[in-house]
Amino acid sequence: MFQVILFNVTNGLIIGAFYVLMALGLSLILNLSNVINFAHGNFLALGGYLAFTLSPALGYWGALLVSPFITALIGLAVERLMIRRVYNRDPVYSLLLTFGFAFVMQDAARYIWGPNGLPLGLPEFLSQPISPTLFFITWYRVFMVGVVIVAVLGLFAFLRYTQVGIRIRAGTLDLETVASLGVNISLLRTFNFALGCLLAGLSGVLAAGQIGLNPNMGDDLLMPSFIAIIVGGVGSLIGTLFGGLLIGVAAALTTVFYPSASEAVIYAIMMIVLLVRPRGLMGEEGMMA
Repeated sequence: MFQVILFNVTNGLIIGAFYVLMALGLSLILNLSNVINFAHGNFLALGGYLAFTLSPALGYWGALLVSPFITALIGLAVERLMIRRVYNRDPVYSLLLTFGFAFVMQDAARYIWGPNGLPLGLPEFLSQPISPTLFFITWYRVFMVGVVIVAVLGLFAFLRYTQVGIRIRAGTLDLETVASLGVNISLLRTFNFALGCLLAGLSGVLAAGQIGLNPNMGDDLLMPSFIAIIVGGVGSLIGTLFGGLLIGVAAALTTVFYPSASEAVIYAIMMIVLLVRPRGLMGEEGMMA
């Protein structure tokens, strides 16, 4: 029983790590630009497919480094051509726009790479278990968690210690004041959207090595990522981090005792948080109330 619980907790942490990267990117875009990006899961799939396409030429490590940045550049183009047209409007406009664009990206992936699942080749040593006893924990899982930790720490360091990061944080609190101080809000929003897409692309490359590639792969991670934001608290990146890990581990532990409720428990957690603390675990007063 101990190994079963440990196995599911490990799975929960891995899934929670995907939720964290996805949710942090979503939260960055939502907090600064008030855009509900329903195409975020498709940027995740795009990152994975780009890694699949580039890996024969660059190898796995090169594809891991390059694919998220190409995803960010595509996100930058999407923001410049489409998303910026719905700024300062009701959020339902961005929701409908990105919802429709998600289907376009999904069909494009089917057309280019086909509707069937594809494997992303990994270096052989990453596929090996870390020990005979913990045979279900491979070095790739350890590697994924390590990459997520580095990415999250790098993001928080960037937001805290760089001029652009400080402007993004300030803009989430009062964008009009930031604009009045001479900051180019248009460029700031573009960069912020691209940064969110970069996190989605990185998550996609990591997910592809774990679960493989298919055009719908982002759909299963998108809604839990939104829930992670709600549970953690809209406006709080640290809350989003804890929210993603919480629902990932909770779903995994529920699988041990009541597998059919593993998905429902995520929504139950959200319901309880909204009833007890409407702004989320670490959200700011007034953001959700």
